[in-house]
Amino acid sequence: QVQLVESGGGMVQAGGSLRLSCVASGFIFSINSMGWYRQGPGKQRELVATSTSRGSTNYADSVKGRFAISRDNAKNTVYLQMSSLKPEDTAVYYCNAEIQTDWGSVENYWGQGTQVTVSS
Repeated sequence: QVQLVESGGGMVQAGGSLRLSCVASGFIFSINSMGWYRQGPGKQRELVATSTSRGSTNYADSVKGRFAISRDNAKNTVYLQMSSLKPEDTAVYYCNAEIQTDWGSVENYWGQGTQVTVSS
């Protein structure tokens, strides 16, 4: 059993900042990668940023230069620092992780989502 729990969402004005956190817990042997996805109103879920255990990162073009993903491997935690927020960033943000469990399987897990609302 693995759980991902997000926190840090909220409502901010355009140009503001938020920092999202996601903590993975459960039967975890290692975490291969963690990342963030989002789904805005009337939109499909899309990748925001990912980070591998080796430090490689990947960002959606729409957030490059504004968002930064980071990890604390000792705490099984991934963060998303969001700056210069725009109304179009409004979405439910979901944490995602590829996890190797204690019994050796590799599975993809999702958090419950946290709402980010950016007002103009």
